[in-house]
Amino acid sequence: MSAEEFRDEDAYVGADEVDEVFQRDEDHPMESDGEDEDEQMTYEEHMSFQNDSSAHFDSHNDSVFCVAQHPVHNNIVITGAGDDTSYIFDSTPAERPVLPQSYESNPQPREREALNPLAKLDGHSDTVNAVAFTEPAGEYAITAGLDGKLRAWRDSTPDKTGFAWDFVAEAQEVEEINWISVCPYQAGSEEKRNVVALGANDGSAWVFRIDHTDSQPISIIQTFFQHTASCTAGAWTPDGNLLATVSEDGSFYVYDVFGAAAAAGIAGSPGTNAVVGLTAEDQRFAVDGGLYSVTVSPGGGIAAVGGAEGHIKIVGLPRLAGAAPAGKGKGATQSATASAAGTILAALQAQSDGIETLSFSQPPLTLLAAGSVDGSIALYDAAHRFAVRRHIKEAHEGSAVVKVEFLQSRAPAAAPRAGPLASGSAQGQSWMLTSVGLDGVVRRWDARGGTAAAGHGLLKEWKGHLAATENEDGEQAGGIMGFVQGFDGKRIVTAGDDGVSLVFEDQQ
Repeated sequence: MSAEEFRDEDAYVGADEVDEVFQRDEDHPMESDGEDEDEQMTYEEHMSFQNDSSAHFDSHNDSVFCVAQHPVHNNIVITGAGDDTSYIFDSTPAERPVLPQSYESNPQPREREALNPLAKLDGHSDTVNAVAFTEPAGEYAITAGLDGKLRAWRDSTPDKTGFAWDFVAEAQEVEEINWISVCPYQAGSEEKRNVVALGANDGSAWVFRIDHTDSQPISIIQTFFQHTASCTAGAWTPDGNLLATVSEDGSFYVYDVFGAAAAAGIAGSPGTNAVVGLTAEDQRFAVDGGLYSVTVSPGGGIAAVGGAEGHIKIVGLPRLAGAAPAGKGKGATQSATASAAGTILAALQAQSDGIETLSFSQPPLTLLAAGSVDGSIALYDAAHRFAVRRHIKEAHEGSAVVKVEFLQSRAPAAAPRAGPLASGSAQGQSWMLTSVGLDGVVRRWDARGGTAAAGHGLLKEWKGHLAATENEDGEQAGGIMGFVQGFDGKRIVTAGDDGVSLVFEDQQ
């Protein structure tokens, strides 16, 4: 399906709202050297053929499915795994002495020690598949699992450095939790402090507030039951007012969680808080196979939803704040933004399999990156009718792309930061796109048009994880399930299906 043409100039997306195809040669893993297959090997020995990491965390004894980063202390991360457990650890690599490289002078190099956990967060009875730190200060660590439990832990260090955690409470309202999304916090919006949303396998979406001083430390703010099948993904608008969710049933809803849309005169659907609702009954929006990813533009004016067979739909959202256009009053602005809400602005399909991950670039770029199960990454230009700027067909050697993320310049409203972020360097690198896939490789791309060098935009790649392989039951195991990269992109921490989290550092 080709992209729908916009009907008039007003349908163009401004810069505040939001190049070529190449092939790559496949790297093959080394063959077995004939050593005893039953011999227990350390992770570093097993990965000795190529391990670009500067540190590793291996306390989990099953696949690591998720990872999240502290909003203030980016070195503190949390992981969740198939062993029903989460860990919090400091990702800072240990200082290692420079050793001679020749075998004669250093015949038995010392094995690198794994990073130690700061806290073990247990209490789940099934896989932990979603973790988060709350905004703005990372006061609470949140874990969620296939057991339907949402569990909260509080930073108990006096200076809130994230090095000690006490259990607060748990809640269980659903059978299985699919995802967690932290509500963005802005100064003065106290109702959004320490708020998280989640989506469940029964199609429901929930919004909770965490407050250890309350008689009910995990309290329900809103519940939504519009989806008729599993709620597969969710994303907040940058101001934290609206929550967008998608489902396997092909539906897309945007909820007015805190009443900001109603206060702006934008009415929701009768009996619900949904200010936008699109389902597969609308043939223009229908995606056979369902929807599995969603992201919202930095300006909050549009959402992109991804689904089966490479389908992407671009939908207008209500604009709840901002100055009126020249020559128009406040009322005209509200009317215009309300009428644009729910409009299908484009229908895209450059890729051939499910869209697992989506990410908008920060201004001044106006790019949308889409990662697909077919192993490719497509870059669309939101300022030019979402034309395909680049389609990297072999981005991950034919293996599914699990996550793509542009470097984010926005930081939570917390304590002032030191270092590169303070100078605004992250905002100046909004063209930097990071991706991971089931091939077990982290790659970083230059998404700017006309600046790609010999690698067609590939800046660097890091290896160290095992690639996905098929087991006796015909199931794939291996690859990278997620990553975090901070606000300056200097350190990437992964979640590996091989049971290990690796730390990669970009020294450029």
